[in-house]
Amino acid sequence: MTPPRRLSRLTWPDLAPTAAASVLAVPVGSTEQHGPHLPFTVDTDIAAALAERLARACGWIVLAPPVHYGSSGEHSDFPGTLSIGQEATELLLTELVRSADAFAGVALISGHGGNAVPLRRAVRRLRGEGRRVHFWEPSGDPADSHAGRAETSAMLALRPGAVRRDRAAPGDTRPLQQILPALRDGGLSAVTPSGVLGDPTSAAPAEGRRLLDAWATGLITASDSWRPVTPLGRG
Repeated sequence: MTPPRRLSRLTWPDLAPTAAASVLAVPVGSTEQHGPHLPFTVDTDIAAALAERLARACGWIVLAPPVHYGSSGEHSDFPGTLSIGQEATELLLTELVRSADAFAGVALISGHGGNAVPLRRAVRRLRGEGRRVHFWEPSGDPADSHAGRAETSAMLALRPGAVRRDRAAPGDTRPLQQILPALRDGGLSAVTPSGVLGDPTSAAPAEGRRLLDAWATGLITASDSWRPVTPLGRG
């Protein structure tokens, strides 16, 4: 694996010779409640970690700083959630990708399911404009979709000091499809007072590492179709 190339550590003359043969990877997350036991940045932390693994595995990837805000209106009843809504998320990502024409393409690595609709709309519009843009998000158990076992395990692997294990308690464990009507009408607080969908009590760091490995493998496999035609001589 090669050291990741990060915009946060490069200057434009550093990047200019290879930009046209590189794909920009942008982690897309959110700032929203994740129950009483996890920090607001879970989705961004996971997206950034997976994008970094992609950049380490593929030398033709350049890693962008994360997008920390997205569409999280369903969490608005919980203090600290910061949402820019679907329209603003779509516009933000559309303009961001339009500004990255120096690259061979842009890959949007999403860690927040609530961004899926505006993200897909942005990708459709951008592809209609002839831009090379890609979208990837990890899969998961529909009965463990928010601050449950999977996300808690992943955070125990990534940032164990940020997890309040003594506060972890089961939330609503019904599959997401069953609670979607109530969630759409009244937000997440209408189905789970704690903000948790799933059961984080059995989360473990080892499971988090396995999950992150599996997600990273899926992301790297998907990226095979994103590789620029112009050779870069790395990765």
